[in-house]
Amino acid sequence: MNILIISDSHGDEEILKIISERHKDDVDLMLHCGDSELSPTHPYLKPYLVVKGNCDFEKGFEKERVMPIEDKKLYFTHGHLHGIKESLMKINYRAQELGADVICFGHSHNPGSELFDGRLFINPGSILLPRMRKERSYAILSYRENSAAVHFYDENGHEIKDLRNNFQLE
Repeated sequence: MNILIISDSHGDEEILKIISERHKDDVDLMLHCGDSELSPTHPYLKPYLVVKGNCDFEKGFEKERVMPIEDKKLYFTHGHLHGIKESLMKINYRAQELGADVICFGHSHNPGSELFDGRLFINPGSILLPRMRKERSYAILSYRENSAAVHFYDENGHEIKDLRNNFQLE
């Protein structure tokens, strides 16, 4: 299963359209981890499952979502309600409560992936306003039988190779 993960587009509707068109045949699911700053009914959000970020003021977005991905459970949220800029502990506790194995979030605008406390955490960075790096970024998670690969891409679809990670999930 391939999952596109994007976050923090902050009103840039065109980039959402470009990226969803680019990967429509490559991925099974597209997630937006909040701060789209668009209406829940905006046509360019249609391909994405979306959660509410701290800059999303319209009603209609859920704060968090949980879904199965093969034999695992994926949880995604924006991250601002869990203090992700300071630590992964609060979001880890929430994931533990939900029984989630893979956690996707945004908010910090800083891309990365890591295995923490037996769970895979993925932040795709920001597709508009990157921090800590110059590249505007999004991620694609490829999950197969307890093996996960996370690849990061810039807005032009070029892989950011030094962010690539492979993980074994139990």
